[in-house]
Amino acid sequence: SLGGVGLKAEVKFQLDLVSNDSFSPKKFFAMVGLSKKSPTEIEKIFMILDQDKSGCIEQDELQLFLQNSKGARPLTAAETRAFLLAGDKDGDGKIGWDAAVCQY
Repeated sequence: SLGGVGLKAEVKFQLDLVSNDSFSPKKFFAMVGLSKKSPTEIEKIFMILDQDKSGCIEQDELQLFLQNSKGARPLTAAETRAFLLAGDKDGDGKIGWDAAVCQY
């Protein structure tokens, strides 16, 4: 489950399961169990990803987080963009807090 200290380890595990250019955000969200998380748990995850505390997760924050997951296969730029767009509900190129709660 995503959350707490094991967050990066879990992301690493999930990304290692996927070969280059085959990343599916929907499958990833299902694999890590975000649909089973409470809004409070999702908020904690969101706050980890929202490094600049802007209330939105931008592509560079998502890319940085994924790159810092030691040993994980880095997502391609296209995969990172697809991941971001999967959570971008208003088309502004960011994942806002409302979208994060509703997404999962």
